[in-house]
Amino acid sequence: MTQLSVAAPVRLSIRGNVVRAVYPAVLVGAVILIAWELAVHLFNIQPYLLPAPSAIVAEFGKSFSTIASAAQITTIAVIGGALLGAATGVIAAFIVALFEKFANTVLVLVAILSCAPVVALAPIFNAWFGATSLMSKIAVAAIMVFFPVMVATTKGLLSVHPLHRELMESLSASRFQLMVWVRIPGAVPSLFDGMRVGATLSVIGIIVAEYFGGTANALGVLIANSAALSQFPLTWAAVAAASLLGLVVYGAVMLIERLVAPWRFTPASR
Repeated sequence: MTQLSVAAPVRLSIRGNVVRAVYPAVLVGAVILIAWELAVHLFNIQPYLLPAPSAIVAEFGKSFSTIASAAQITTIAVIGGALLGAATGVIAAFIVALFEKFANTVLVLVAILSCAPVVALAPIFNAWFGATSLMSKIAVAAIMVFFPVMVATTKGLLSVHPLHRELMESLSASRFQLMVWVRIPGAVPSLFDGMRVGATLSVIGIIVAEYFGGTANALGVLIANSAALSQFPLTWAAVAAASLLGLVVYGAVMLIERLVAPWRFTPASR
């Protein structure tokens, strides 16, 4: 009985926090959509310039099967790119963290490399893996995810509290033990910070890479083809689907973070 009486307020508190976090974004989004709809009708904006949200929603429902089929292919590539980029980023971060003296130099080099237009590599990857191969798209997304994950995780691994380091040294802990018991738990929040950034970048990378060639029913190809045929409501509906995919991937990362690092969401951690 006591457990139930304690659990109920906790659930209500979590639900209230979620509502307070989501409500402002939903309200602002609703205001923007209403203003958008009114502006299109009041100023008689042509569909090829900017279709009304109602027209986009209608086209989304009309072409749902086409958009859903294209989204499936793109989603597979996004997940593959995010997982590959995150895995390689974490491995690289561990290697860099083992050599602390050179870590700052490596991070500077990584920052310089991350400034390069990664999506411009899409035609090269198409030549390597094939224009219709998912791997050519996954490679672009993986590189875009790699940089934020690697940098954030490395900084997390290197951010060891001096007291914790002294305690481990007083216990004659090895570098491996310091990594396992101090560095990795402390770097988990930083890893997910990088993953949240990488989640949205992976969708952008896949969509842009699909512009340079892809399977006939991918979202990027659908956007490019429908725009070329002046089917702008369909174009915007596919763009909306890509945006929704980005939100879903971002939400999935946050959900995993809540499961893996629940202490970040407790009132004491804020």
